[in-house]
Amino acid sequence: MGEQPIFSSRAHVFQIDPSTKKNWLSCSSHSVTVSFFYDSTRHVYRIISLDGAQAVINSTITPNMSFTKTSHKFGQWADSRANTVYGLGFGSETQLNKFAEKFAEFIEAARQVKEKSQERTELTGSPSQRSKAEQTTIKPDPLPVVPRIRSRSSPARPVVESNPHGLQKEPAVDPESINGTEEQETPENKPVPLPHSSEGGGALCSISKHWEAELAALKGNNAKLTSALLESTANVKQWKQQLAAYQEEAERLHRRVTELECVSGQSSSIRSQKTDLNQTIEDLQAQLKAKEEELQKLKEEVQEASALQAQRDLLAQKLQETEQKNEALESQLQDLEKQLQKHKLEEERFHQNLQTVLEALEMKIAELTHIRHTLNSLMDS
Repeated sequence: MGEQPIFSSRAHVFQIDPSTKKNWLSCSSHSVTVSFFYDSTRHVYRIISLDGAQAVINSTITPNMSFTKTSHKFGQWADSRANTVYGLGFGSETQLNKFAEKFAEFIEAARQVKEKSQERTELTGSPSQRSKAEQTTIKPDPLPVVPRIRSRSSPARPVVESNPHGLQKEPAVDPESINGTEEQETPENKPVPLPHSSEGGGALCSISKHWEAELAALKGNNAKLTSALLESTANVKQWKQQLAAYQEEAERLHRRVTELECVSGQSSSIRSQKTDLNQTIEDLQAQLKAKEEELQKLKEEVQEASALQAQRDLLAQKLQETEQKNEALESQLQDLEKQLQKHKLEEERFHQNLQTVLEALEMKIAELTHIRHTLNSLMDS
């Protein structure tokens, strides 16, 4: 049968920069098909991806590989044979999870194939043959014959820096731009540059970006506080249950103390039991007080979260007002540019008329000069 594809998906392909080992380099100008191939004759799994006629991925799966998901749309794995790290940016989290499941499944299959091969080698091969086989260099597998696909051109992606302390950080790729199908930017979606607006427009853009950054930070803090609030609510419920249990235990101990006090003959053993019970009650009361203080702190955190939510809403409103003002200023700027263009046209027409008058005046002066010379010559004669 030879080598056959067994699973395919579409993704943007990246490789780690071999010089810095810190930056991602884009290997495809658009999303390409990434496929798992299985060679039934040699029992080998490979990951292959082609961009036109160029192979951007040719990685043989080995048992010691692992696929790491660094975000909800990005994953990577290291290939020691190719001496590189491959990264894939998917259009959705579902595609990433499906690819990761297949990767783990084929790694397990490769491990089983390797174990069976080692068992057959140990049973059939001699020690000299085994050592000779271990010293044999594994050559890269050839690429399968794939028809050339003519793809439309698109601008190349820039190099994106990753985490300087490791390779577990996703490249800064816009999640909206990485999807299963290619999207070309239409002229309606492109921002229209405004001439002569470098000062006012730049200030407004900087203010808008500042508010957007603060809004994003507040959103992150709000998400963290929400998760902490949910966790605190669960803890409060658990503490309430423990508090009810402690109260029941305290009541039971009080009843026990009363019963022991009512018992005639205040023996030393009863007194010691009473002392122990009183100490237990004090410990329970101290724990109850600590839980109440913790509950008060959680209530204060909830109030702070509510205040941050109100502040976030206020900032969102201010950002909206700033955007509206920005649009109004842009409209005014366009009107001023139209007026300036109109004034320029009127000025050009004025210069043309003035030039015409000057030329006529020069002709009249020349005619008067000629007449003067003629009169002078007549007077002399």
